[in-house]
Amino acid sequence: MQFDRKDKDDNRLLTLYKTLLYPRMVEEKMLILLRQGRIGKWFSGIGQEAIAVGSTLAMQSEEYILPMHRNLGVFTSRNIPLKKLMAQWQGKISGFTKGRDRSFHFGTQDYKIIGMISHLGPQMALADGIALADLIANKKQATLVFTGEGATSEGDFHEAINVASVWNLPVIFLIENNGYGLSTPINEQFNCKHLVDRAIGYGIEGIQLDGNNILEVYDKLSEIAASIRENPRPVLVECLTFRMRGHEEASGTKYVPQHLFDEWTKKDPVKNFEDYLVAENILNEELIATIKREYKAEIEQDVEEAFNEQEPEAHTAVEVADMFAPYEAQQSLPSAAQSEKRYLDAITDGLREGMQRYENLVIMGQDIAEYGGAFKITDGFVAQFGKARVRNTPICESAIVGTGLGLSINGYKAVVEMQFADFVTCGFNQIVNNLAKTHYRWGEKADVVVRMPTGAGTGAGPFHSQSNEAWFTKTPGLKVVYPAFPYDAKGLLIAAIEDPNPVIYFEHKYLYRSLSGLVPDGYYTVEIGKAKVLKEGEQLAIITYGLGVHWALDYLNKHPEISATLVDLVSLQPWDKETVAAAVKATGRVIILHEDTLSSGFGAELAAWIGENCFQDLDAPVMRCASLDTAIPMSKVLEDDFLAKARLAETVEKLLVY
Repeated sequence: MQFDRKDKDDNRLLTLYKTLLYPRMVEEKMLILLRQGRIGKWFSGIGQEAIAVGSTLAMQSEEYILPMHRNLGVFTSRNIPLKKLMAQWQGKISGFTKGRDRSFHFGTQDYKIIGMISHLGPQMALADGIALADLIANKKQATLVFTGEGATSEGDFHEAINVASVWNLPVIFLIENNGYGLSTPINEQFNCKHLVDRAIGYGIEGIQLDGNNILEVYDKLSEIAASIRENPRPVLVECLTFRMRGHEEASGTKYVPQHLFDEWTKKDPVKNFEDYLVAENILNEELIATIKREYKAEIEQDVEEAFNEQEPEAHTAVEVADMFAPYEAQQSLPSAAQSEKRYLDAITDGLREGMQRYENLVIMGQDIAEYGGAFKITDGFVAQFGKARVRNTPICESAIVGTGLGLSINGYKAVVEMQFADFVTCGFNQIVNNLAKTHYRWGEKADVVVRMPTGAGTGAGPFHSQSNEAWFTKTPGLKVVYPAFPYDAKGLLIAAIEDPNPVIYFEHKYLYRSLSGLVPDGYYTVEIGKAKVLKEGEQLAIITYGLGVHWALDYLNKHPEISATLVDLVSLQPWDKETVAAAVKATGRVIILHEDTLSSGFGAELAAWIGENCFQDLDAPVMRCASLDTAIPMSKVLEDDFLAKARLAETVEKLLVY
């Protein structure tokens, strides 16, 4: 291995050596602890330290790094105390996740490190969002994100690089090519000669490095970072290295041919750099022994102190509360001035008010800029707020939701538009595993609103008409709202933008231009989690939301002889249990009406809760009126039969005669 010191003095080279050696010695200690049975799992980065250490030292302290689970050197190079890291690995209360997550699955704003989740690829889009925030704020900063050769096969990898390329984001995408994805060799992972060649397809620079050469990694990453701070753009870096241990220790290495170990042992990054410094008369055996002795004592002390740290105690109320960032909404009251607005225009008003109130709010989605969105909700926004904050996106829902989370991490707010709610499946992982769990895991807000044009009634068929709110109401950490009127559509959207937690905002496409109502001018909020009683009666209660509210109103207006309480939930997570319980108590009979399919729809949760908590007030079984358990057909005749509205009259009659 050839080293080029360039203009580095002896002290700098010695510092590099110490920073490289330390994580190796920590890892060696972890392997001892593993054999002793004192720890249960370890993902070793032995043999790959030069990448983590060299690249981290190339970044400025205020710049974000997004590492993987084999990058101990990132954390130690940022001077995170080993005692704190060990507490994290052991699930102690003093760790970064209070015992809620494992390994390096955490972030820390104090050290500007954002850890991965187990799905490997999603953190790459977070790097896009972090870099976008820097770009909009005119900060000359770079962002570094790691991935492995295996994860380059994931869609998240390609989406994130494409977005960074299109938007010229200052991100260094660093691939650690260590030869194996768990046990699968690279020839079964990809069919290109070099992973760095993938840069060509995205129109960006690609650079391949010897990942075991600390000076090559440090110098080249320093050069790239300095360049993209001044001339923002993404760069793809492939670092060639080898994993000298198993994927994790229990996996073993029997699948790796011995000749590869022999070859890469000679390329050990620590030993080679140490030998070089000895040859340069910067190190000698005595100094090496002294450094190692001091590190060993320090490591032993930190490890033992971490073992003695406090274990978590289970406090149910705390665990539940920590799913969300603390936030007490201050209700903004509506002005007396109001005007007639369509449901669609009320949403536009809410977005505009949010953009005016929060200069750090960015909205993103397919075709939302000059075109104004598929439904023209953001028409004129580019002229008013500029393309930096109103951003057309490639067709890549996962990357854009992840970018929204990255923006939030770096001090911005984000509204992401799904062109149709159906398309959210392509961004599902980012929502349910990243947005929803981030605060619970490491205390970081996820200040992102996902707008979901939803519902049937327009003959749009199986892929543009689904009601998929139940996918999200069962996911802890998400707030879910579903306005039925223009007034609520505007106020709820503003409230969702204010809230630092992830909010899934359903807006019904059928109501866009078919429903109008009085909407206050200016800025106001509607409380998330509060239902509305639209009618009061004694014979039965209809509990519903979205388009179901209008089906129920239409039916009751045609049947004035029926005395019914009508509850519009407005919010589905959290939902207003007090108002629902009062409606049950007042009537004794309940219909839960929703547009979603019957089986496992949100109505099932409502029915179960009422059965458990309001049984003494019931005079009849709770009945659900929902759409058929089929996909949504296109034909109007078939769609009308599919929708719950077709069975509402029958369900009311059945309940009243029970």
